Amino acid sequence: MATDATTQPMSDQDLRDLGFGAVVSRESGERLLNRDGSFNVERKGLQFWTSFSAYHAMLTVPWWQFFGATALLYLLVNAMFAAAYLACGPSALGSDTAGMEQHTYLRGFFFSVQTLSTIGYGHVVPIGLAANALVTLESLVGLLGFAIVTGLLFARFSRPTAKMLFSRRALIAPYRDFTAFEFRVANARSNELIEVSAKVLLSRFEETDGIRTRRYYPLPLERSAVTFLPLTWTVVHPIDEKSPLFGETAESLNAARAEFLVLLSGYDETFSATVHTRTSFVPDELLWGYRFANAFVVSQSAAKKVAVDMRQFDRVESAQRSLEH
Repeated sequence: MATDATTQPMSDQDLRDLGFGAVVSRESGERLLNRDGSFNVERKGLQFWTSFSAYHAMLTVPWWQFFGATALLYLLVNAMFAAAYLACGPSALGSDTAGMEQHTYLRGFFFSVQTLSTIGYGHVVPIGLAANALVTLESLVGLLGFAIVTGLLFARFSRPTAKMLFSRRALIAPYRDFTAFEFRVANARSNELIEVSAKVLLSRFEETDGIRTRRYYPLPLERSAVTFLPLTWTVVHPIDEKSPLFGETAESLNAARAEFLVLLSGYDETFSATVHTRTSFVPDELLWGYRFANAFVVSQSAAKKVAVDMRQFDRVESAQRSLEH
């Protein structure tokens, strides 16, 4: 393991700025970041309603959960109003249409659906003060509810997010006259990202004065930013004598519970906003002695464009074999 004086771990102030804190750095041996970019953190001791935000949840849950929750709430509201109409008495809803006389609850439910969505076919009408008061209340609930759902839909569609592809494996590969830590990224969307920058931190446990604690080392990159990202970008940290990875092996990184924390930022031209994404690699996700295969192809169309074959995005080949060629 490198002990070069120019390779220094992050200071206590840097640790506080990083956000993980000194206690976690000393005591936790778990992974800090999951591959999908989520933090491997669980908050305990808070009551559900203290930490729960319905607005945040509806913006961040997957689409199928969003539509499922919306449909469930829609049915629940109509079921509650149907029960309320039924409580107003059997004559609260009048109908001139045959077929629903024996199903008073279903008649109330479908009348609620028509009222809530402002359809109003006119075959079922409220009779009496109580039923008309419920119609007034339900109309207000429907207007507010549809406005809220519309706002949530717009917020989900308009919220700027990055969808970056990270290679499944990071590599320790020959690079020029030495070796390098590498991983590949690409924009998974058709929009354009500019001024894309990358930061990589090495986290590992070291023993100092008999105390085993986690240390963080910024990894200098060959190129920490690119102006455009229309294709792919292989992020490279050269492993020279000044690198925290100098002299490391797969066994030593496993023993130190090393983790490579990655943060990418870029400016999204579509939303005119800066977007961020993150991931991490652990020693089990490293390949030694391999390099990324060429993913660039020349398009066969008349325009003769340069293209990226994403089927080759994660493909690697033996570094020794490529050197022989």
